[in-house]
Amino acid sequence: MNRRDFLASLPVVAVVPSVTVARAQGVAGGDRPPSGTSRIKHGATRQVFGANRPLEECFRLGAELGIKGFDFIANPVDFPLLRKYGLTGSMYRVSYGGGISGGRPPDGPPGWEAIGMKEAMGGYLTALHEGIDVAAANGFPNIILMAGARSASLSYEQGADNAVAFCDAVKAHAEDKGVTLCIEYLNSKGLQSPVNSMFDRMSWGVDVVKRVGSPRVKILYDIYHAQIMEGYIVQTLRDNIQHIGHIHTGGVPGRHELDETQELNYRFIAQTIAELKFTGFVTHEWSPTMGNDPVASMRKVLAIMAV
Repeated sequence: MNRRDFLASLPVVAVVPSVTVARAQGVAGGDRPPSGTSRIKHGATRQVFGANRPLEECFRLGAELGIKGFDFIANPVDFPLLRKYGLTGSMYRVSYGGGISGGRPPDGPPGWEAIGMKEAMGGYLTALHEGIDVAAANGFPNIILMAGARSASLSYEQGADNAVAFCDAVKAHAEDKGVTLCIEYLNSKGLQSPVNSMFDRMSWGVDVVKRVGSPRVKILYDIYHAQIMEGYIVQTLRDNIQHIGHIHTGGVPGRHELDETQELNYRFIAQTIAELKFTGFVTHEWSPTMGNDPVASMRKVLAIMAV
């Protein structure tokens, strides 16, 4: 069976409205997030609930805390668990070799998840077309794209040209299926990112998405990486919100909780996101500080960002 036939044979998970999981287990009364309707649609990644917690328990806890989606759930065997807890796959990843349950996939060949390289127009382009169909069939709104890294033979300008050509090759399919492709901003200092990342300035990503000119090609604005490279977070959001399809959070330094131990004012950032009427996901992609209770940390973060 070839890859396309395999994907076509997967069960389609019906999309259901988000529900509140009423179990008290794991989130006691004192650990509940603020009541009321948030103007921010919160998502999560697995690591916010601790590195070794079973994936289903992460989903259950997330739903109880008011999380609406999980990023990077790429293995189809996990899709029914999202549905069980009223969650969506908020950022789908087209993984090399198939998705690993709750984990990060292996690196692919040159050009895999690196649209700034000409090599991306090969196997990765084919896989991304298939991934658009999978995301659409399961109600997943977004797919992550990455630009890759610069090198002696690949400049910012060449990478941008390659990225535009790649996005031009898939944008009609994404538009037809209602799936948004989001290119992630990464720091180029090697801090939880590749050294010499191609998309390490907001201006690079804005140039690419403007040239592509599709409502289904946008930026994944990762606040952790952006703070390391340029700062100026709130004004960047205000100036470019129309080009942003998804947001990631993380404390600086260290990519831990969004609290008084780091340099960003996430209460003000959250207020700005809400005032801009951003309707995409704001996904928490940080790891609890060693010794902290992950659920208590997440509850505190949601309280800080309650708007």
